[in-house]
Amino acid sequence: MEITRNGTQASAKGPADWFTGTTRIDPLFPTHQPARAAGASVTFEPGARTAWHTHPLGQTLIVTAGFGRVQRWGGPVEEIRPGDVVWIPPGEKHWHGAGPTTAMTHIAIQEELDGKMVEWIEHVTDAQYADK
Repeated sequence: MEITRNGTQASAKGPADWFTGTTRIDPLFPTHQPARAAGASVTFEPGARTAWHTHPLGQTLIVTAGFGRVQRWGGPVEEIRPGDVVWIPPGEKHWHGAGPTTAMTHIAIQEELDGKMVEWIEHVTDAQYADK
Protein backbone atom coordinates (compact mmCIF):
# COMPACT_ATOMS: atom_id res chain seq x y z
CA MET A 1 0.00 0.00 0.00
CA GLU A 2 1.16 3.52 -0.74
CA ILE A 3 -0.39 6.75 0.53
CA THR A 4 0.46 9.95 -1.30
CA ARG A 5 -0.24 12.88 0.97
CA ASN A 6 -2.08 15.90 -0.39
CA GLY A 7 0.38 18.70 -1.10
CA THR A 8 3.43 16.46 -1.51
CA GLN A 9 3.46 16.58 -5.33
CA ALA A 10 4.30 19.81 -7.13
CA SER A 11 1.75 21.48 -9.40
CA ALA A 12 2.87 22.24 -12.94
CA LYS A 13 1.78 24.77 -15.52
CA GLY A 14 0.27 23.17 -18.63
CA PRO A 15 2.90 23.39 -21.40
CA ALA A 16 2.11 25.77 -24.27
CA ASP A 17 2.75 22.94 -26.76
CA TRP A 18 -0.24 21.05 -25.33
CA PHE A 19 -2.57 23.80 -24.03
CA THR A 20 -4.03 27.16 -25.01
CA GLY A 21 -4.49 29.53 -22.08
CA THR A 22 -3.63 29.05 -18.42
CA THR A 23 -3.83 25.54 -16.99
CA ARG A 24 -2.52 23.85 -13.85
CA ILE A 25 -1.80 20.13 -13.62
CA ASP A 26 -1.80 18.51 -10.18
CA PRO A 27 -0.55 14.92 -10.33
CA LEU A 28 -2.69 12.43 -8.40
CA PHE A 29 -1.07 9.08 -9.14
CA PRO A 30 1.49 7.68 -11.61
CA THR A 31 1.39 4.26 -13.19
CA HIS A 32 2.47 1.45 -10.89
CA GLN A 33 3.54 -1.53 -13.00
CA PRO A 34 1.99 -3.88 -13.92
CA ALA A 35 -1.00 -1.50 -13.71
CA ARG A 36 -1.16 1.08 -16.52
CA ALA A 37 -3.46 3.83 -15.18
CA ALA A 38 -2.35 7.31 -14.12
CA GLY A 39 -4.39 10.28 -12.99
CA ALA A 40 -4.14 14.04 -12.59
CA SER A 41 -6.39 16.91 -11.62
CA VAL A 42 -6.32 19.61 -14.30
CA THR A 43 -7.65 23.13 -13.81
CA PHE A 44 -8.38 25.31 -16.85
CA GLU A 45 -8.88 29.07 -16.49
CA PRO A 46 -11.70 30.58 -18.61
CA GLY A 47 -11.09 29.94 -22.30
CA ALA A 48 -8.18 27.54 -21.66
CA ARG A 49 -8.17 24.15 -23.38
CA THR A 50 -6.05 21.24 -24.50
CA ALA A 51 -4.76 20.82 -28.02
CA TRP A 52 -6.38 18.10 -30.13
CA HIS A 53 -5.05 14.77 -28.94
CA THR A 54 -5.66 11.01 -28.70
CA HIS A 55 -5.01 8.31 -26.09
CA PRO A 56 -3.98 4.77 -27.10
CA LEU A 57 -6.23 3.18 -24.44
CA GLY A 58 -8.80 5.97 -24.05
CA GLN A 59 -9.36 8.49 -21.28
CA THR A 60 -11.91 9.13 -18.54
CA LEU A 61 -12.64 12.69 -17.38
CA ILE A 62 -14.51 13.38 -14.13
CA VAL A 63 -15.57 17.02 -13.87
CA THR A 64 -15.16 18.24 -10.29
CA ALA A 65 -15.72 22.00 -10.54
CA GLY A 66 -16.79 24.77 -12.89
CA PHE A 67 -18.14 24.58 -16.41
CA GLY A 68 -16.32 23.23 -19.43
CA ARG A 69 -16.39 22.00 -22.98
CA VAL A 70 -15.31 18.84 -24.78
CA GLN A 71 -15.38 17.90 -28.46
CA ARG A 72 -14.57 14.85 -30.53
CA TRP A 73 -13.28 15.36 -34.07
CA GLY A 74 -16.24 15.91 -36.38
CA GLY A 75 -18.73 16.23 -33.51
CA PRO A 76 -20.37 19.19 -31.79
CA VAL A 77 -18.85 21.06 -28.84
CA GLU A 78 -20.47 19.57 -25.71
CA GLU A 79 -20.90 21.29 -22.33
CA ILE A 80 -19.66 19.52 -19.19
CA ARG A 81 -20.38 20.26 -15.52
CA PRO A 82 -19.44 18.92 -12.06
CA GLY A 83 -20.41 15.28 -11.68
CA ASP A 84 -20.28 14.60 -15.43
CA VAL A 85 -18.07 11.68 -16.50
CA VAL A 86 -16.71 11.68 -20.05
CA TRP A 87 -15.30 8.51 -21.65
CA ILE A 88 -13.12 9.09 -24.71
CA PRO A 89 -12.48 5.84 -26.62
CA PRO A 90 -8.98 4.74 -27.69
CA GLY A 91 -7.63 6.72 -30.64
CA GLU A 92 -10.49 9.26 -30.69
CA LYS A 93 -9.21 12.75 -31.59
CA HIS A 94 -10.63 15.23 -29.06
CA TRP A 95 -10.03 18.26 -26.85
CA HIS A 96 -11.40 19.51 -23.52
CA GLY A 97 -11.20 22.68 -21.46
CA ALA A 98 -12.99 25.47 -19.64
CA GLY A 99 -15.99 27.47 -20.76
CA PRO A 100 -15.41 30.95 -22.17
CA THR A 101 -16.12 32.76 -18.88
CA THR A 102 -15.83 30.01 -16.24
CA ALA A 103 -12.92 27.88 -15.05
CA MET A 104 -13.22 24.08 -15.02
CA THR A 105 -11.41 21.33 -13.13
CA HIS A 106 -11.48 17.66 -13.99
CA ILE A 107 -9.72 14.49 -12.97
CA ALA A 108 -8.16 12.84 -16.02
CA ILE A 109 -7.42 9.10 -15.94
CA GLN A 110 -5.64 7.36 -18.78
CA GLU A 111 -3.57 4.23 -19.32
CA GLU A 112 -0.09 3.79 -20.70
CA LEU A 113 0.56 1.55 -23.71
CA ASP A 114 4.16 0.88 -24.76
CA GLY A 115 5.34 3.87 -22.72
CA LYS A 116 2.82 6.32 -24.21
CA MET A 117 -0.39 7.80 -22.74
CA VAL A 118 -1.17 10.60 -25.18
CA GLU A 119 -0.41 11.79 -28.69
CA TRP A 120 -0.64 15.55 -29.06
CA ILE A 121 -1.78 16.95 -32.40
CA GLU A 122 -2.56 20.56 -33.41
CA HIS A 123 -3.96 23.35 -31.27
CA VAL A 124 -7.72 23.96 -31.18
CA THR A 125 -8.42 27.20 -33.04
CA ASP A 126 -10.56 29.96 -31.55
CA ALA A 127 -13.20 29.19 -34.23
CA GLN A 128 -13.29 25.48 -33.30
CA TYR A 129 -13.52 26.37 -29.59
CA ALA A 130 -16.44 28.79 -30.21
CA ASP A 131 -18.39 26.31 -32.41
CA LYS A 132 -21.64 26.28 -30.44
